[in-house]
Amino acid sequence: AEEAEAPMRMMPGVVRVVDGIRQRRLGGSDVVVSEVGLGTQRWASADFNAPDEALCHKMLDRAVLGSGVNLVDTAEQYPIPSGLGRPEGATEEVIGRWLAKDRSRRSKLVVATKITGGLNVNAKNIRKDLEGSLRRLQTDYVDVYLTHWSFRISQPQQNWGQSLQYRTDAEPYARQRGQSSFEEVCRTMDQLVREGKIRGWGCCNESPYGATRLVATAKGLGLTPPCAFQNDFSMLNRRCEENGLFEMMSPFNEGVGFMAYNVLAGGFLTGKYLDEPAAVDNANAAAAAARSMTPRGRMDDYSWGRTLYRYRSEAATEATRRYAGLAKEAGLPLAELALRWARQRPGVTSALVGTSSLEQLDQDLVAFRREKRLPEDLMWEIDRVHMRNRLPIFSSASVAREQFGEGEIGE
Repeated sequence: AEEAEAPMRMMPGVVRVVDGIRQRRLGGSDVVVSEVGLGTQRWASADFNAPDEALCHKMLDRAVLGSGVNLVDTAEQYPIPSGLGRPEGATEEVIGRWLAKDRSRRSKLVVATKITGGLNVNAKNIRKDLEGSLRRLQTDYVDVYLTHWSFRISQPQQNWGQSLQYRTDAEPYARQRGQSSFEEVCRTMDQLVREGKIRGWGCCNESPYGATRLVATAKGLGLTPPCAFQNDFSMLNRRCEENGLFEMMSPFNEGVGFMAYNVLAGGFLTGKYLDEPAAVDNANAAAAAARSMTPRGRMDDYSWGRTLYRYRSEAATEATRRYAGLAKEAGLPLAELALRWARQRPGVTSALVGTSSLEQLDQDLVAFRREKRLPEDLMWEIDRVHMRNRLPIFSSASVAREQFGEGEIGE
């Protein structure tokens, strides 16, 4: 891939431009990542349209060896969904076998992986699970090691679920069940950095309090602070901009990088479900059954369709229709508008994209090679849509009284 030092094209935080794709420093670390990364949750999974190992390797070839992408994000829990012959950890093995084809590839790739969250996160398991990831990835270090979700069982899931309410009922028995402490997590991650097993660390799906406390604890103890947080972020979910997380991560404040996932809202921000609803939402049973046999994507799969309902709530669908109208007026595909919007947000270091074909990958790369920023008047029109409902993915107008405690939003 062609690499160019092009000062006139540099923006704050941009270290270099490779094949038209900008690469930025991740927080205060020495890790440099491309503004677009490969999300691998479904690589070699049991999904109907999951890319197999051969296609995953072609994607890595195209993005990393043939373009300016240098970031791949994975987890010990991937693939999701797992299944017979596709166990958890298989995605890391797919990446590891690609790296093993040519050892010079390791220096070209920034590998981010995650330890399973909750009560699994403690000093012993952080080290043990990392060793498992290193073995599957066939490498002796990971660039960024993250907790997959919070180690605090009292914290509600930050990106799905019926309520964002803090669970005070879990506090009395959290420590009795072995819940880790901020100090334990920070000390263990710092030791792994010192040993050269990881270059940096962070957390995924954390609350603003948890993320801030991790930074403050590490700095207060003179330890390596987190360099990255990862969270759901898109035109349909801008909470990180408005709940204090981006303020904390700003270079002016704590200087932490941010990896955004689901920037296309599970595929809904491609617009392909607007003219014909997802199969699980279609009131016409015959049409729903026919569509489920020829799915356009995960929204047409019964299991994923129910899981990803949050991106298709009434408010989310209304907002997406308005965004599609803005994209049409601007002469852009809706997916490109969503990707370029995410890239342009000041708090985003890298946007992770999950693709099931080389064609999708190529389309995403085109969006990130666009040098021109979206005009300010278009960004303002997007803001105006956002202000009609500031959190559409957690809005629902169809929760029945008899569904007590179990609405439609969540997993």
